[in-house]
Amino acid sequence: MKKSLLVLCVIMAGALAACSSPNADWQKATEQNTVTAYQHFITEHPSDARVEQARNRISALKDEQAWSTAKSADTLDAYQQYLQQEPNGMHAADAQDKVNSLQQAAAWQAAQSTNTAQGYQDFLQKYPNAPQASDAQTALKKLTGYQALLATVHTKAYADKVAKLLKSKFGNELQDVVVVPHGKLLEIRSAPMTESDAKTACEKLRKAHQRCDVVKSVS
Repeated sequence: MKKSLLVLCVIMAGALAACSSPNADWQKATEQNTVTAYQHFITEHPSDARVEQARNRISALKDEQAWSTAKSADTLDAYQQYLQQEPNGMHAADAQDKVNSLQQAAAWQAAQSTNTAQGYQDFLQKYPNAPQASDAQTALKKLTGYQALLATVHTKAYADKVAKLLKSKFGNELQDVVVVPHGKLLEIRSAPMTESDAKTACEKLRKAHQRCDVVKSVS
């Protein structure tokens, strides 16, 4: 009885040893295909030739997990975090495309929100080929398509003198006063603005007995 029991124990021990052999553990790891399974294989068989392959599969699984998390969140921070964690990951190019797209969308939203010439100019400078570039150009033209024409003179010195005087008196209404060449003459104009703003400015200046005509901005 004791002998039979000893034989059974030996057989069971042999079976357990066989079950924990490198080949069996590798097969088990590949079937489970999880980070934990491959890490267990490396721990149990650190000298096995497949350890490097196990490490590569761990890296690939972590990369996929990180990418799945980023896609699920679908935010700028999530894609940036993926790139920080996996700078050489399989999805690094896609993540960077997402970052660029979301940053561009945010910049366009900011430009629309401020609705200023400077905002649209900044957007066009940074994203000249963006899908929204045409809309930005249109918005920019509306904001800067007109000027108030204040005077026409012959000499630069006199033009500068008049421009300085008009700017000191009507700077708030005109935003700025510039001297623009026009053939052999020099025109004194306001800063580029909307047609509505130019009309409003001219109404105020005419009440102060200052010539003011709404004209298209010079290109």
